[in-house]
Amino acid sequence: MVSRSDGEQVLSYPIPSEAALEPPAEWERLRQGCPVARVRLPSGDEATLLTRYEDVRQVLSDPRFTRQLTADDAARLSESGGVFNGGLGNSIPQGGEGHQHWRRMVGKWFTAKRMIALRPSIEAMAERLVDEMVALGRPADLKASLGFPLPVYVICDLLGVPAADRDRFSYWSDTLLNLTRYGQAEIDAAQAEFVTYMAAHVAARRAEPGDDLLSELIRSSDAEGGGLPDGALVATGQGLLVAGHETTANMIGKMVGMLLADRRRWERLLADPSLVRPAVEEALRFDANPGFGMPRYLGEEVEISGTLLPRGTTVVCSMASANRDESVFDTAGDMDLGRTPNPHLAFGAGAHSCIGQSLARTELQVVLEVLLRKLPTLELAVPVGELHRLDGLIVGGLRELPVRW
Repeated sequence: MVSRSDGEQVLSYPIPSEAALEPPAEWERLRQGCPVARVRLPSGDEATLLTRYEDVRQVLSDPRFTRQLTADDAARLSESGGVFNGGLGNSIPQGGEGHQHWRRMVGKWFTAKRMIALRPSIEAMAERLVDEMVALGRPADLKASLGFPLPVYVICDLLGVPAADRDRFSYWSDTLLNLTRYGQAEIDAAQAEFVTYMAAHVAARRAEPGDDLLSELIRSSDAEGGGLPDGALVATGQGLLVAGHETTANMIGKMVGMLLADRRRWERLLADPSLVRPAVEEALRFDANPGFGMPRYLGEEVEISGTLLPRGTTVVCSMASANRDESVFDTAGDMDLGRTPNPHLAFGAGAHSCIGQSLARTELQVVLEVLLRKLPTLELAVPVGELHRLDGLIVGGLRELPVRW
């Protein structure tokens, strides 16, 4: 076992990559020789970066590593703090039975049965958006035409909020998820507006319930007496709106970009559409541009890979690097559309794994099925080297995905 030494090199984080769809070469070096690395975050604070699969899975599943990133000695991600250091999650229990109770209540809306019921409406929306994109002519930005609006419409419908407000939702989400774009005063003002909006929506749903997630949570809370307080309902609505706007929206663009970057992948799916489901899982594993990673705060001393981490350490888990770990995934650097099993960590692990992952999977599968059926000649409209990453965004994404057909 070794303790961290003051002479150890400190890397700037996030680690840049030269290509939008390729991983930083540094990941492999770190996995091989420095799996527990010291990094300096955009805020200037130091944290510990984990890049190996087993270490990342261990930390994400270990209750000693918490989401208490507002602790006095926790590292700030950026000067403005961002979503992880902000107050959004404080109204939702972050651990123990309280968190499990919250997951049970919200998770009822993301069961396999509900996803099967939701699938036809998602498919109809995807087809309409593709038709509109085609009608406007080529080339088109698939992210703006399909990748962004589809998850927005779905999550707005799920929450019972008007999709007409999507521009406001997009701005509020961006102030939470962008580490470099906004000053603190603008972030505070935007989040105050977001809370006010969602609180009013919760109140309206309590007065006139609908057939949506928040109405059902309110009904369950009022009936059980021990349900979710209004603060948790507001935070739940905010969290799901943010996730619905940014994570899946960006993943749609990245997934299609990966498949078209080497068009033999697209041709393979055209020849065998049964590969859509494993192809979605492989795109999630292969994503080299997932954003920041998952931070955790250590409330007690713990050893990881022979390195002793003291209490107060902030750990950043790179799920994307872990998903390229050759000790777990054969030919990890290749995109294998038929890969199975595929125990990737794109949705995290343990008690805090992504609660909406079934919805994200459904949307990604539907998008791929619709595009393969309606636009079999789809291809990139620019060389893959001309695709650009979004700067500063916690969840990672492409600025645009120019396509033609």
